[in-house]
This record gives sequence, C-alpha cells and structure tokens, in this order.
Amino acid sequence: MLYLTLTEGEKTLSLNLTEKKAVVAEVSEQVASAQAIVLAEYRGLSVTQITTLRAEARKAGVYLRVLKNTLVRRAIDGTPFSGLSNDMVGPLMFGISADPVAAAKVMNSFAKTNDKFVIKAGAMPNEVLDQAGVKALASMPSREELLSKLLGTMQAPVVKFVQTLNEVPTKFVRCLAAVNDQKTA
Repeated sequence: MLYLTLTEGEKTLSLNLTEKKAVVAEVSEQVASAQAIVLAEYRGLSVTQITTLRAEARKAGVYLRVLKNTLVRRAIDGTPFSGLSNDMVGPLMFGISADPVAAAKVMNSFAKTNDKFVIKAGAMPNEVLDQAGVKALASMPSREELLSKLLGTMQAPVVKFVQTLNEVPTKFVRCLAAVNDQKTA
C-alpha cells in the first residue's frame, strides 16, 4: 500500500512514475466501489491524533489516506466523483467509503473534538457536497441502523400476531383456574 503521510514541517516525498501509477491505481480501485468521498484539511494535527483517526476509520471500513491532490484528481477523472477536483487544494486527507455515511460520520466526529481538522468538501456519486452537506450526511443513520429499523418494523406485526394467538390458551387456563378456585372455596 503506497501513500504519503506528511506532518507539518516535513518535505513532500517525491514518487517515481511507477509509484505514482500504483497510487492512482489503488485510489481508483477504492473510488470504483465508493459511495462517498470526504476531504479534510489536517494541518497542525499531531501524529497521535492522526493515528487515532485512522484507527476509527479502520473500524468503520473507511479508506483514509493523505495523498497528493494531483494523483487523486487522476484517479477520480471520469468517475461520478470528478466534480470534487475543484475542491482539492492544500494538504488534504481523503476519506473514501462504500457506506454512504461512514466517511462523513468518522471525519465529522473527529472534527468536533479537533479544531485543527477541518472538513473542506465531500461527494456522493454525481453530487458535490460542501462542508454543511457533509455534516448533514454525517447526521443520517448508517445502513446497518436503517436495516435494523426496517427489520423491526417488518417483525412487529408477526410478533403481535403470535402474542394474540398465545392469549387464547392463556385466557382459557386462567378461566379454568378461576373456576377451580371458586369450586374449592
């Protein structure tokens, strides 16, 4: 896996042509299955903070890397995310995810606790999002949450039906117990 990790004060590492092609191919592969891309400026963050962010991203299944903007522009050229090219200015960290809200959630929650981490833009297929759009996307429930709500909604009538069917023998047993109590008293 080839990517650049730059912190403040470090010089940009220059890659040879084959390494650049490998980075473009890797990013293109991620973009091919992506549903969302989020860009954020990371200037001034410590290595510990970036490591924490990367761990959170890994748990959420987000591809999170610091890459050269020119290489990412080449990777997204001709894809539904090509409109994002205009926002690629300055030192950026790229969050790419197959879940439409995962990258936005991870990066937005990190930005809330770290004022030096600034979300610049984002994109969903054929739609570029500004900072407010990324925050709105982050507030949406994830795919798993939506599926669990749907399953609960679909399961509710069946559960209620079973409870109703179970009430008939239960009431019958209670009635027999009451009659038995009356006769013994």
